[in-house]
Amino acid sequence: MSEQIARLNALVPQMAGRRVMVVGDVLLDEYLIGETQRLSREAPIPVIELSERRYIPGGAANPATNIVALGGQAHLVGAVGQDESAQRLDVELRQRGIAPLVVSCTDRPTTRKTRILARMGLRFPQQLARIDEMSRKPVSADVEARLGDYIAAALPEVDALLFSDYHGGLLTPSLVARVQVSALAHDLLVTADAQGFLQKYRGCDLVKCNADDAAAYLSRPLITDNDFAMAARQLYDQLALRRAMVITRGADGATIATREVTSHCPAPQVSDVYDTVGAGDTAIAVLTLACLTDSSTQDAVMLANIASGIVVRHVGNYAPKSSELLDALADLADGEES
Repeated sequence: MSEQIARLNALVPQMAGRRVMVVGDVLLDEYLIGETQRLSREAPIPVIELSERRYIPGGAANPATNIVALGGQAHLVGAVGQDESAQRLDVELRQRGIAPLVVSCTDRPTTRKTRILARMGLRFPQQLARIDEMSRKPVSADVEARLGDYIAAALPEVDALLFSDYHGGLLTPSLVARVQVSALAHDLLVTADAQGFLQKYRGCDLVKCNADDAAAYLSRPLITDNDFAMAARQLYDQLALRRAMVITRGADGATIATREVTSHCPAPQVSDVYDTVGAGDTAIAVLTLACLTDSSTQDAVMLANIASGIVVRHVGNYAPKSSELLDALADLADGEES
């Protein structure tokens, strides 16, 4: 393990300066946080006295934010509505160093996920409800054509293409196919966080999904390490991937299939898990950046697991910095020595 930690320490600074185009379903995450000390007289529900409102870029905007936080450059491409949420999302992205290219649509709202959280005493806020404003219908042919033209023109300026699929209607099979052909023609790394729609990403370099999505796609339960190993191998072969299939498994780490091997990568032990939101976005961002270096896929997945372990210690989407990754690696090294 100590040799791997040394490799990961060397890998972290190598990810800086990499240029990644992120294409996918952008959205705005809104967090309404307040104190609750009593029940409503109108219904058996807690009354929350609002004390804080947070806005965070979500969906495909989150891996883009993670890429910038780790020293990379993110070119974010998506679609929004003509509404206040689009304006707020633009402000939040630019504050994080991302100038997005978004097509403004008249026939759909900007996806907005509002989470209502209650804080009691010294405990971290607990999520009570979530309200989603969105459309899942595919973008129009005109929007798809405009996005395709922009992406094709901008691909020579980047090192990698990352698809972030939140089932919001932007990543139609035809757009994915067109963009992927252009990316491969420029010999770019192509990665995807498929979240279930795996077949669209056939021929990519690396595809990531979680355990539930892999089980649903393969129509069988995945329980043991051997189950996941067989699933990762099957998906790697079926999707004709060029580098790796990665199935993330939460606290159980991840299972990886490459051309040469199938292996399991453990997750770091995290005792104070506050929120799992955004951990997958961080994982695909780190995987993409790491695969642009000369690192092995196993090291890339291990670093992604460590980064995700940082994210779950925070409420809401969180983008760890390089210094936090190095601190986490130092803690692992100290744990080995003690």
